[in-house]
Amino acid sequence: MKLAALEPKVSLLLNNENLRIAERLTLVCELLQSEVAYYDWVGFYFKNGDKPELKLEAFAGEPTDHTIIPFGKGICGQVAVSNANFVVPDVKAQDNYIACSMYVKAEIVIPLFVDGENIGQIDIDSHTPDPFTEEDERFLEFVNQEVAKILA
Repeated sequence: MKLAALEPKVSLLLNNENLRIAERLTLVCELLQSEVAYYDWVGFYFKNGDKPELKLEAFAGEPTDHTIIPFGKGICGQVAVSNANFVVPDVKAQDNYIACSMYVKAEIVIPLFVDGENIGQIDIDSHTPDPFTEEDERFLEFVNQEVAKILA
């Protein structure tokens, strides 16, 4: 499936003002997890107030104990500091990786910016080794841009 085909569905879900923002984010997570075969866990983490940590706000997939992640720790925590996309083809090769499930083989984390500030990220775990391409990065950047519009 071409990821771009999901863009109108993502926009439609996010622009449904009859739902709370958290509900819309959860629906987007569920859409991505169900429609992209190698997106086994999809979640949105956001900066937790003034604390140097991220808080899980919405997800689809197996529940995780990692609902709070300190800046700098794990892939998500590193993206909170670097403000850059982070694609991990093999999580076992990463020293600073927080294992959420023994089945996770790869991860991609894309920062979410509102008015130039990194306020959160989308995090995707895959049970498939090295599945993420530039197409995934561009698509997830689009998703985050759409999310930023409802948060601005």
